[in-house]
Amino acid sequence: MIGNWRAVRFSARFGNAVRGPSAPVTYALIAVCCLVFLIGPAAGLGPAYGTGDELLATQRAYFHRWGVVPAELFEGSPRAALTPATALFVHGSWVHLLGNMLFLYVFGVMTEERMGRVQFTLFYLGCGYLALLGYAAANDDSTQSLVGASGAISAVLGAFLFLFPGARVTSLLPFLLFLPLRFPAWVVLPFWAALQWVAAGRATQGPGVAYLAHLVGFGLGFGCAWARFGPATRVKPAPAPASEGENQP
Repeated sequence: MIGNWRAVRFSARFGNAVRGPSAPVTYALIAVCCLVFLIGPAAGLGPAYGTGDELLATQRAYFHRWGVVPAELFEGSPRAALTPATALFVHGSWVHLLGNMLFLYVFGVMTEERMGRVQFTLFYLGCGYLALLGYAAANDDSTQSLVGASGAISAVLGAFLFLFPGARVTSLLPFLLFLPLRFPAWVVLPFWAALQWVAAGRATQGPGVAYLAHLVGFGLGFGCAWARFGPATRVKPAPAPASEGENQP
């Protein structure tokens, strides 16, 4: 899961660059992730999965089958080699799913429109796979299942930072009583990455947030955008008119 989203919530403002209906891959990814979650045991909606301890056992088996288990990934099993791809579409809870899908929508639409459908698809799947692979390589003795699209979404954030550094991002900071503050992406997203770096250094093996996968994905996303587009092609959105009750930045 993209974490810790309780510390910073994002919504981007793109000036005069209006989001249109030209991001079918982003919408399809959101739809597939939601569908997979709803028909799986993690949603808790299917009576066939049982209740109580039976449901928990079913969920553990489900995550083990479709998620990344680092201790098994490098044993040469073809099935295990596919899990960094399948894990991108599996989520562990409603909060996990909704948090990831929110930020895929906010940052994915503009990134896809800039990259194009085919490139964005390959970028999302490739960076997501490598982000989970990087986490597994650093924790190769772990038997904890890892699921979620956050590695791929972190890559989208990295690409967004390169492509739209001036986009306004609204941040709600709990230590400031959740007052909405507006900052450019080049301030907010590196700050988020720094939080992931600190959290990754303190993380212990076991259930929790895969901060290292976030860092790997973010770095890959920024690097891929830089390699593909170069600094001369960055999009600098024009300032949008202030909404009612809001001063111009």
